[in-house]
Formats: sequence, structure tokens, C-alpha cells
Amino acid sequence: MIKGFKDFLLRGNVIDLAIAVVIGAAFTAVVTALATDVIGGFIAAIFQQPDMSGLGFDIGDGRVVLGTTVAALINFVIVAAVIYFLIVVPMNRLLALRKQGVEPEVAAPSEDILLLQEIRDLLRAQAEQQRREP
Repeated sequence: MIKGFKDFLLRGNVIDLAIAVVIGAAFTAVVTALATDVIGGFIAAIFQQPDMSGLGFDIGDGRVVLGTTVAALINFVIVAAVIYFLIVVPMNRLLALRKQGVEPEVAAPSEDILLLQEIRDLLRAQAEQQRREP
């Protein structure tokens, strides 16, 4: 049972997902800082507030604060735009190419890779030759 769990965790998909979560968390921090500090700073300056958390209005004895909601909406729009342009659009292009029966061209290996493959083949041949000799 533990071996199966270990195999599951070490499979490529789970590791890729873990990497995506970590990168997503870091990206969220960057987008939140951008939305709150940079864009929020411009919005706060327009409404003459020290930061967006003070944006709001009074109703009777209560106060409706809109600053954090505006920051969250800006954050959402930025994340949605990045996901759309970096994931959805390229994926749709690939699917359209596949529907047409055109596979994306695989780039030829670089000269470095070709040299490394040649060295590997020579080392493999040399090792086989040494095994044959007594």
C-alpha cells in the first residue's frame, strides 16, 4: 500500500501539479502586490485616500468599505487575463492545428545535443568493445 502511494506521489502529474501550486502561490503574491500597491495606489490617489482600504461611503451610522473588494476584483482580472493569454489561447491554437491534421513541427536537435548524442554512442560502443575483450 505504501509503495503504491509512493509511486502515485512520484508520478510526473503529481509533481507537476505540486510545482504549479507553488508557482501559482508565488504568482498570486505578485499579482496581489501589483493590484494593491501599484494600481490601488493610483486609484487611491484619484479618490485622495492614503490607500484603497479607505475607499468607501457612509450610510447613516454605518460605513461601506469598497477598497478591498476593488483590489480583489483587480487581482481577479489580472489573474484571469494571464491564464487566458498564456494557457487558453495557446491551447486553442494547438487544438485547432490538430483538428486540421497539422501537427506542430518538432524542432531539430541543436548542435550541442547532436554532439552529446554522438559522444554517448561512442562511449556505449567503447564499453561494449571492452566487454567483448577478455
